[in-house]
Amino acid sequence: MMIHLKNKQELKWMKEGGQILQEVVEALIPTIEPGMSTNEIDQAAEKMIRARGAEPSFQQVKGYRWTTCLPINEQTVHTPPSQKKLKKGDVLTVDIGVYHQKLHTDYATTFVVGEEGDSKTQAFLQKGKDTLDAALQKVKAGEYLGTISGFIEREMTGAGYHILKELTGHGIGKELHEDPYVFNYLDRPVEKTYKIQPGLTIAVEIIYAMGTGQIKYEPNVEWSIITKDRSLSACFEHSIAVGGEETFILA
Repeated sequence: MMIHLKNKQELKWMKEGGQILQEVVEALIPTIEPGMSTNEIDQAAEKMIRARGAEPSFQQVKGYRWTTCLPINEQTVHTPPSQKKLKKGDVLTVDIGVYHQKLHTDYATTFVVGEEGDSKTQAFLQKGKDTLDAALQKVKAGEYLGTISGFIEREMTGAGYHILKELTGHGIGKELHEDPYVFNYLDRPVEKTYKIQPGLTIAVEIIYAMGTGQIKYEPNVEWSIITKDRSLSACFEHSIAVGGEETFILA
């Protein structure tokens, strides 16, 4: 495992990139409505990022030419934009990253398009959001990464939802995906997991489903992964940095 701990300058640049990403998300999300194609969302996101002097992170991934990943309903991650139009009640994930000063930040959120959604869907989404917020409070120097993983697993499975174990959070910085993996479940004793050090930058990313934990590649849609039983899926992600004196959310 090769973990790149960031120096003060790199943390400063990542904080700047995270601010750009937050601004873009805050401007983009309110514009999304039924009848829009996911291509339209993607094009708007790219314009917003470039207007702020940054680049889309995801276009740094070999073979991926879009700014966002935009999974809908049973789609879980990596779904590219298309001509598909959103319908009222669709559950949409907006996954987006910014590349600034040759450093990445990454963010994702899931919401119901055009309405609040029924109580079952609201509870499903709220649990992921609340669990991520609580998990981020545990990211600090001296803590084991497994503490975060175990907490996420207990919270999500305890609520009756299913972690998609093949899909994880990750280190972030010079690469969009760096070591260490940030699992949403505990695969070994906590004390055998990575001990967090100052300079660590990670994307904590909760990816889960209503049905089972099984996934598969979506037929005839390059990149896209879906739940095997086509049950509802969601993703919530924040990039976070552990500084020498404080831990702070980048985006």
